[in-house]
Amino acid sequence: MTTQNLRAVQAPLKARYRQQPDAAMITLYAEGELGEGTSCSVATGRALVAVGLHRATGGDGSLACSGDMLLQALAACAGVTLQAVAASLGLEVAGRVHAEGDMDFRGTLAVDNEVPVGFQRIRVRFELVSDAGDADLDTLLRLTERYCVVYQTLAAPPALSVHRVQQHGDGGAVHLP
Repeated sequence: MTTQNLRAVQAPLKARYRQQPDAAMITLYAEGELGEGTSCSVATGRALVAVGLHRATGGDGSLACSGDMLLQALAACAGVTLQAVAASLGLEVAGRVHAEGDMDFRGTLAVDNEVPVGFQRIRVRFELVSDAGDADLDTLLRLTERYCVVYQTLAAPPALSVHRVQQHGDGGAVHLP
């Protein structure tokens, strides 16, 4: 996408959001259906992904792992953001983005309650091919980090809550705290 194309697409959106800030608040949604054993199927918008336990927690490796999917979402968001920022800055870039994370599975398996559940460290690395100078590439990475939704969500976690809705045999639902 060229700088002009990107700006042409985003200009009316930016104008609307400046005039109507509430229009910019959108709720994204994901849903999974509990499957057999320890699996859950999640619709990605393009395909249904069957997700299960990682090998380090007893899975057989035949299903996707949600931890891997988190890193994939980070890599995808960082890559798309980098391309949008590059287009906005008029920079030509190609290459790859890598996201990797370190997790101690003793936490998630309750082997050691002192070990946190989840990733302890996550790293994003770009392998870029570009004729742009170091200053431009530094700006590109700084702005990519600033505007990458998944990166920023991980860096400054939002308020998170869990609740359940219990389905009854008659199809009715009761919302529980």
